[in-house]
Amino acid sequence: MIFVSHSVPVNEPGAPCLDRAAVWEGLVRKANNALPFVPAMSDCAVVAEYEDGSFDRDIRIRSDSFRERITLEEPHRVVFTRLSGPVLGTIANEIDGDGDDMQLRFSFALVLVGIPGSSEAEETYARTMTADYLQAITATRDAMRRLATADAA
Repeated sequence: MIFVSHSVPVNEPGAPCLDRAAVWEGLVRKANNALPFVPAMSDCAVVAEYEDGSFDRDIRIRSDSFRERITLEEPHRVVFTRLSGPVLGTIANEIDGDGDDMQLRFSFALVLVGIPGSSEAEETYARTMTADYLQAITATRDAMRRLATADAA
């Protein structure tokens, strides 16, 4: 099983300042269409919506296709549960703290279908996936800043 959790500060000197509502809006936008937020993703489409507010989406990352169930836990967490694809598990995007101390945290616990844990294949995939997710967290924060600046204009 692959476990990773990483946080970045939301507000930094010289960058547009975001409040919790703006960060939450960014996470909701990312949940619905991750393409502006996740550089490694090439497709993202909502395919089903449920009465409780959750929804399913089909995504493509590199050459792999997945279906995810998205659960919005307003105003602090979005959970992505992999329902199908070659890598299953759970991903969480969370808002921690407030104001200058606010952090955006991405965590995941994933397994490669049919690949033994702690194998060389899992470790190789984990390195690539970890790099993609570290890139995604900063790309998400930067996209939120761009959206907030554009919305204010």
